[in-house]
Amino acid sequence: MGREIRLIEEDDGGWSAIDEETGVASCGETREEALEMLDEAVALHTGEAGEPVTDEDLEELGLDPDEVPNEVGVADAPWFDEAEEQA
Repeated sequence: MGREIRLIEEDDGGWSAIDEETGVASCGETREEALEMLDEAVALHTGEAGEPVTDEDLEELGLDPDEVPNEVGVADAPWFDEAEEQA
């Protein structure tokens, strides 16, 4: 099954790309750049790229590991809801 991706042309001429299944979003100056950045962001989100975050990593960022959920969730991004309403 293919991925469903939404592309939004921003007022400034840039582009936002949203992976509908994961809720991951990225942007770029062109559609191609937005899609390339989205591919990288989704790979990081799904663990296909990058390194897992450790408790030590969280502590270095000033976060309490016990308060960070282990499950991946969809971030609340109201600016995408507004863009969808305007479309």
